[in-house]
Amino acid sequence: MIGYLKGKLLYSTADAAVIEVNGVGYEVYCSASAFSKMTVGSVCEVYTYLQISEQNGATLYGFCSVEEKNMFLKLISVSGVGPKMGIAVLSSMDSSALAAAIATQDVKRLSSVKGLGKKTAERIILELREKVGALPQASSSQGGIAPVVLPDEGDEDAIVALQTLGFTRAESARAVAAAKSKGAKGIEEIIMQALKTM
Repeated sequence: MIGYLKGKLLYSTADAAVIEVNGVGYEVYCSASAFSKMTVGSVCEVYTYLQISEQNGATLYGFCSVEEKNMFLKLISVSGVGPKMGIAVLSSMDSSALAAAIATQDVKRLSSVKGLGKKTAERIILELREKVGALPQASSSQGGIAPVVLPDEGDEDAIVALQTLGFTRAESARAVAAAKSKGAKGIEEIIMQALKTM
């Protein structure tokens, strides 16, 4: 499986980039954030997901970070959400904003994505919140530090959002506490600040 590419951007279309790696041009359907870091003729890197289907053969999807790729994988695990829809969602909002929308059950924000209906938005929230809830708690034996428990409801939403991105609850709680100590307010600001410390 091709999980990462680094090479020169030969050219791009509205939704795909052609990246040359050792003389081979890979066509990669990228998220908006991945596109924003690319310049024709310059070296670029993308974290990729390879989809193989009978209809379309092999298709590569590219992301700007491991976190964004992980969020994409969570999205396409939801019934009714395919790779193209996953890319559309991540092109409409970044991973932290998506995690915040899921954590706060913001159906309106999700259904604002072109082609994503209210029922699918609700399904994304339901299924991904359940997956986040099933993530294992960090053991208190890790460095002798027990998971941080924050009672504030806004803090909990931010912690859940970070867990959706693949971080443990303990890591997320510590990062949220650190973000708030630096003056971050509101769930999106807290998440953005927390991500800088992780």
